[in-house]
Amino acid sequence: MSYAFLRGVILMGFGLLILGLILSGGIVYYIAPIMMPFIYFGMVTFFILGAVQLFQDKQDDHPQPWPVYMLFLIPLTAGFILPERGLDSSVAENRGVQYGAAAHGPGLAAEESESDTPRADSYLDDPDGYMEALGGTEGEEEAEEHAPLDYEDEEWFEGYYEELFDTYEGADEIAVDEDTFIDVLTLLDLYTDSFEGAEVEVYGFAFREPDFDENRLVAARFGMTCCVADAGVYGLIIDSEEAADFGDDAWFQARGTIRAGTYNGQEVAILKDAELEPIEQPDSPYVYPGYQ
Repeated sequence: MSYAFLRGVILMGFGLLILGLILSGGIVYYIAPIMMPFIYFGMVTFFILGAVQLFQDKQDDHPQPWPVYMLFLIPLTAGFILPERGLDSSVAENRGVQYGAAAHGPGLAAEESESDTPRADSYLDDPDGYMEALGGTEGEEEAEEHAPLDYEDEEWFEGYYEELFDTYEGADEIAVDEDTFIDVLTLLDLYTDSFEGAEVEVYGFAFREPDFDENRLVAARFGMTCCVADAGVYGLIIDSEEAADFGDDAWFQARGTIRAGTYNGQEVAILKDAELEPIEQPDSPYVYPGYQ
C-alpha cells in the first residue's frame, strides 16, 4: 500500500468523521455553534488534502515508520466507535458549579467553594482575581462584598448586563430556557434584591454539593463558549420538598420563588418552595452565553 494513499485515507477519514457528527447532531457535544464555520472549513480542508494524497504520484512517496500513522489511526477509529455523550454530574463535581456572577470573577465558585477545580482553570477563568486571592486580603474583601458588576473590568460586560437588567426588571415571572440560562442566572446573582419574589421556571440536570441536605439540589447546565474543553458548570440552587425524588443527572423542570440566601458565606439567589417535575434531556445538553 502506498504511504500517500494511507495518508489520504486518514485525512478523508477525519473529514467523514466530522461530517458524520454534523449529520447526526452529535457535534453539539463537542463544539459551540459559534465555532461551526471553522468546523465546516476544517471538514472541507480534510477532504481536499485527502483527495490530493490519494492521487499523488507514487514516485514522490517516501517511506515513514508505521507508528507515526498509528498516532492518527487510533483516535480516528475511536471517534467512529465510541458513543456520543454529554458531560454529567461527575464532571461538575470535579470542576465546581458557578452560581451566576461567580462565573465572571472572584465569586463563589472560584474562591469560596471547596470543589476540586484545578488551579489552572481558576487562573484562566479570571487571572486578576486569582492573583489577588494569592496576594492577600484585598482580593478576599472584594469577593466578600459581592457587589454587582464588580467582577469584570471589561466595559462591554457591564454594559451588556445593565441593558439585560432593563429588559427583565419588574418581571413577575421569568422562564429560563437554554438560550437565556447563563444570562438570567447571572442577572439573578448580580441583582438578587431586585428579583426577589419573582416566579422563575428553569430546567437542568440534578447536581448536589456534598454539604446539601435532602431538600436541596442544583438545576445545572454545562456552558460552553468554544468547545467541550472549556465547558463550565452553571447552576441555580433549589430548595424543594421533592428534591429527594431526583437522583444525580436526572433532568427536571423547577418552578419557584427567588429569594436571597447564602452559601459558603456568599449571598446567592435561591429558588425556594419549588415544584419539580421530570423532563427528557434536551437535544443539546449545553448552554451558551448570550453575549457571543
